[in-house]
Amino acid sequence: MQEKFDLHCHSTASDGALSPKEVVQRAKQQGVTSLALTDHDTINGQKEAAKTAQSNNIKFIPGIEISTTWENKCFHIVGLNIDPTNTTLTSGIKKLQDLRTERAIKIAQKLEKKRVPNAYEAVVKAANGGMITRSHFADFLYSEHYVSSRQQAFDRYLGKGKSAFVSTIWADLPKAIDWIIQAGGVAVVAHPLRYNLTASWLKRFLSSFKEVGGQGIEVVTGRSSPEEIRRTLQYAKQYELAASVGSDFHTPDNQWVELGRLAPLPDSIKPVWELFG
Repeated sequence: MQEKFDLHCHSTASDGALSPKEVVQRAKQQGVTSLALTDHDTINGQKEAAKTAQSNNIKFIPGIEISTTWENKCFHIVGLNIDPTNTTLTSGIKKLQDLRTERAIKIAQKLEKKRVPNAYEAVVKAANGGMITRSHFADFLYSEHYVSSRQQAFDRYLGKGKSAFVSTIWADLPKAIDWIIQAGGVAVVAHPLRYNLTASWLKRFLSSFKEVGGQGIEVVTGRSSPEEIRRTLQYAKQYELAASVGSDFHTPDNQWVELGRLAPLPDSIKPVWELFG
């Protein structure tokens, strides 16, 4: 049987629509053989996902997606094959979780000024103990008919420079990578072409990322075009980074992004799973 990897997806522990158990069950239906659950700044779904993976004969790779700041820009770093009980990691992400709560309160206050009341209570309830993300606010704005689509929620309120945007300084890049390394994991740049950077900025970032211990880059994502795969592959080779593959699955409602539905990884690059101990 051919192996099928998906090393980037989300559950209700952060901003996904399915529980960790349901994510694994869906991955099984989609023919995934090795899965990493990588929720934003939390490892809360790991135990449930690992248990479900075991009973579904899926190889489970513990993971996380950490929000980082480098040169005043936000980047997401996926940690793969981590030990979720590592205290350096857990105490580090606890600070990010506090930051997320603070940010959520500030976003709600800004929305209140725009005559959108009760947003904070609604997103806390929707997150149900998971990490509160801007997606929760987008869902709230959409469900309460303040906007006609979730994307419009970002375009009108939540996106950078919009009325309810709150600028946040996340984990320092070297620090976040150190947490991943201390937890025995491999640090991977998530969706590298989604940061709207010029090639020279992206090269500067990848150079810094590599310098502080980063080892991988997502070459194939759920939305990658052949041209994007070609470009990312070049970056992977230039900076001697291993290649990862991940759908970034959040919800079954998005027909364009599905667990395991990924273009094949080019043969000419070292896959990130060869780095797992």
